[in-house]
Amino acid sequence: MNLKKSVLAITLAISTAIAATPAFAVEGTSEAKACYPTAVTRSEDGTEIRKMYDLGPNDDPAGIPRSDFAQDGFSYTLVDLLKQELPENESRQHTQTVTVDSKSKDMATVLALLPETKEFITEDGLSGTLALKLDSVKVEVAGYGSSTKELTATRTYPSLVSQDTSGIPKSVEDNGHELTLQSIDWQTDSDGHFTATATYAGSTTSSYIKGYTVTADYTGTVSRIALNKTRYVAIFEGTAIKPVIPAEDDPVTENPASVLTFPWKVFLVPVGFVAILGIAVGAGIVYKRKREESDGDGE
Repeated sequence: MNLKKSVLAITLAISTAIAATPAFAVEGTSEAKACYPTAVTRSEDGTEIRKMYDLGPNDDPAGIPRSDFAQDGFSYTLVDLLKQELPENESRQHTQTVTVDSKSKDMATVLALLPETKEFITEDGLSGTLALKLDSVKVEVAGYGSSTKELTATRTYPSLVSQDTSGIPKSVEDNGHELTLQSIDWQTDSDGHFTATATYAGSTTSSYIKGYTVTADYTGTVSRIALNKTRYVAIFEGTAIKPVIPAEDDPVTENPASVLTFPWKVFLVPVGFVAILGIAVGAGIVYKRKREESDGDGE
């Protein structure tokens, strides 16, 4: 009777443990309200992205995303989260370069395209009025084009004995351009001679400037009022993503997700409990037989 109770107790304990084991362990955490960045900056080489969050007193910084992400061929991982107490008023000097197109390099025309002041907002939210720096204005040729012009000229050859074209020049030079004979108009003079009016044609190609590119700097003070905000700067470090080409004859790499994501722990835990149960039951049976044999020998 004691043996049956022991086996029953072990079985019940193991069954309770199996039932209490979850299929997937999930950490119960309450989700904070998502926060969105007020500004994002990226290094020129793409190895770092900084996301700035200006949170108020009622905003929970737990809502700042910290997960890895991929962008523009880089994989980014959070390496630091900085907290900055913003001053009541933040200001600094800022210079902004602008570029405009112009049809003329005449300075009066160029300056008409550039306002004396310009409102500007920086990437991190500071704003202000910037003033044009006249000594920074530069005008450069934007490009060249070409055009072809048709040329014509006439020559008169009087007192010719006959309408023989062999005496008419096949080409002439006009203002530095060579023209070729196109047609001849004959007229008969009163004395029986002939006058030839020859028409010559040609073309010339010239280049011209398509336009100009104007660059200029605007400088001034930009500022903002913090409004009781706290800034958090999430710094993500980027690593270039290199494509992985699996081996053609490697069956493991054909579907790596099936190997990496199979829940082995979930599968092995029940199997372990069943094995323990089997050992306990077997030990109980052996103990019972030995006890029966001992009782038989005693009789």
